[in-house]
Amino acid sequence: MDIFLQQIVNGVVLGSVYALIALGYTMVYGILQLINFAHGDVLMVGALTGLMAIKAVQSFMPDAPGWLLLISALAAAIPTCVALNVTIERMAYRPLRNAPRLAPLITAIGLSIVIQTVGMIIFGRDPQQVPRLMPAEPFMFPVGEGEVLITATQVLIIAMAVALMACLVILVEKTKLGRAMRATAENPKVAGLMGVDSNRVIVATFAIGAALAAVAGVLVASNYGQAHYSMGFMPGLKAFIAAVLGGIGNIYGAMVGGLVLGLVESLGAGYIGDLTGEVLGSNYQDIFAFVVLIIVLVFKPSGIMGERVADRA
Repeated sequence: MDIFLQQIVNGVVLGSVYALIALGYTMVYGILQLINFAHGDVLMVGALTGLMAIKAVQSFMPDAPGWLLLISALAAAIPTCVALNVTIERMAYRPLRNAPRLAPLITAIGLSIVIQTVGMIIFGRDPQQVPRLMPAEPFMFPVGEGEVLITATQVLIIAMAVALMACLVILVEKTKLGRAMRATAENPKVAGLMGVDSNRVIVATFAIGAALAAVAGVLVASNYGQAHYSMGFMPGLKAFIAAVLGGIGNIYGAMVGGLVLGLVESLGAGYIGDLTGEVLGSNYQDIFAFVVLIIVLVFKPSGIMGERVADRA
């Protein structure tokens, strides 16, 4: 039972990260019907930019507290990722809005490769160590004859994910920008006739998604203690699967899909050895995400929630 609960905790942490990234995918898709496959690489840029900010602060304050390093990393990562994503939208996606759907999809894949290559050139091939931002000593909760552990960094990930997702729901449901986003997702031309500037709404959507990816990047790097130029590919791909699982285009679906995928992957990693007679180990945990994707596409292509953001307008 303690192993099961430990994997549940790990799954919630992992799912919180997937949910933050998936929101960027689903918001863009809800408005533009576009899959931004470069979104995971925005996470990588956020992580490495945050690491540069941490090193800069430590060069002046070697004993800087973790909270200051975290704030510095986020303060550097968020504007950088927002600027990058807005530039991507303006230079790469906007000229292709009226093009066949295959054109922006191929462009997104190409952008992902370009960003990874530039990241490799700037930051190098080797993973870089990320200083610990939170206390290393885990919190231990007795369960039966064992214990369930959770670190301060994992608590921070869950807390920030919940707070950011709550803020996003309030923004979409209660603010003028949120109404404009939902109107643009429903029908951009009609929204324009009603005075909504669709270009500004789309830019804001890309900016919000980039900010969430930047936060996820800093938190992931802090949790695993390293960052490298290709670190955004797999989390980005799994976050896309989470968005499809929840119902792509639906922000609530992205949250649910991220948590469900995180739990499935974590529980699968914990029990895959027992299920396969020790033929496969926990390093094969990635297969569960793609198995889930296949099952969803075959049996429920619309996802768990099954509706777009626009349908809530």
